[in-house]
Amino acid sequence: MDETVAPISRSAVVRASSPAPFSTGRACFLSVSRRLAFLALGVIFLALPAAGHAENNCPWLNEATAGGLLGGDAVGMKTDASAGQPTVCTFTQQGAGVTRTLRITVEIAPEPHQRMSAVAQVCGADAAPIKAIGNEALVCTADDRKGGVGERVVGRVRDQVFTITIASTLKSDPILNRDALKARIYTAAEQVAGNLF
Repeated sequence: MDETVAPISRSAVVRASSPAPFSTGRACFLSVSRRLAFLALGVIFLALPAAGHAENNCPWLNEATAGGLLGGDAVGMKTDASAGQPTVCTFTQQGAGVTRTLRITVEIAPEPHQRMSAVAQVCGADAAPIKAIGNEALVCTADDRKGGVGERVVGRVRDQVFTITIASTLKSDPILNRDALKARIYTAAEQVAGNLF
């Protein structure tokens, strides 16, 4: 058998070895598109938890600690100080038929001892001193007229006067009974006073 091989032109070799038109460009384009899509999805998923959760910038207590003191998941809200008003952090925990709150106020006073005395009047004769909390601190009951129970601490750290109130709307709250309130208000006061130093 006599086979003859036809000579192959140089242009045919070049065409056979190069990829099909647009294949490299298309693959590169798809790769970049996929990367951008994954990046966009990542940004969206990272932003979703932040969008669904109120921002709490309370400098003295976080939501996890407040939730532990209130007996469940707590949601916090901070209101910055304005003319003549203190900074206020309020944490709320909703339960079956009960609302528990932890409220912290802090104000900077030019005459802190005098301001502390004025704020402490809310406690009345029920006030009892607490040792090792700030420069001076008092604890008292904070029951409301609607039947809710609560405890309050009024204190001072240098020129900062603070109040902390833990309360429940349920008089016979199984989580925040009187003994639990006394223990938890002390823990909250330690935390807040420590963060004010």
